[in-house]
Amino acid sequence: MATLRLGDTAPDFTQDSSIGLIKFHEWAGDSWVILFSHPADFTPVCTTELGRTAALSGEFAKRGVKPIAISVDPADKHRQWIPDINETQHTTVNFPILADADRKVSELYDLIHPNASVTATVRSVFFIDPKKTIRATLTYPASTGRNFDELLRVIDSLQLTDSHKVATPADWKDGDDVIIVPSLQDTDEIARRFPKGYKAVKPYLRVTPQPNK
Repeated sequence: MATLRLGDTAPDFTQDSSIGLIKFHEWAGDSWVILFSHPADFTPVCTTELGRTAALSGEFAKRGVKPIAISVDPADKHRQWIPDINETQHTTVNFPILADADRKVSELYDLIHPNASVTATVRSVFFIDPKKTIRATLTYPASTGRNFDELLRVIDSLQLTDSHKVATPADWKDGDDVIIVPSLQDTDEIARRFPKGYKAVKPYLRVTPQPNK
C-alpha cells in the first residue's frame, strides 16, 4: 500500500482493543488523536512509553487530545500487561490499546517495516486533527523510546498555527516567540492580529510574542 502522507484522511477501521471494540472515527469524535504503535507487549521500552502516556492524561485532555496505542498482540495479552505498566510506572492506563492481531490497522497505517522487523510494528506516531486529517507523523526504531514532551509540543504548534497566522521556530515551546507567516503582508491586518508588535529580523523573518498568551 502507499504510505500515508500529511493531509491524507486517517483511515477508519473497526478493531478490538483493551477496552473492547473500537470504531475509530466514531471513537475519535471531534477530538484530536495521537495514534502510536509499539512493537510488543511485555517489553521494557513500551512499558515506559505507555506509562508516560497515562501520566500525561491531564495534559492530553487539556489539549482535547485522545491517545490510542496499537500493537499486533491480542487484547487479552494487553489486559494482562496493563497491571505491570501501572505498577512499574506508578500510573493508571486509561486509554485504549488496539489489539491488531490480524494486522488490519498495521497495514492501513504502514506500521510494519519488513527491513526492521517482519513481525513487530515500528514506533510510529500519527497526529490526527478533528477533521480526521493526518497533520504530522514521527517514526522511531524499536530500540528508541519516544519523547512525549515532543508529542505535546507538536500538538501545541499545530493548534496554535491553525488558529493564528504564525509558524513556530526551531526548538519552540509553548509561550515562546513565534514567526509571522510570510504570506501575511497587509500592515493593518498584522497590527490587528499582533497588537504586541513584532521584530523584523529580515523581511521574511518577523518575530512576535505568542498571540494567545
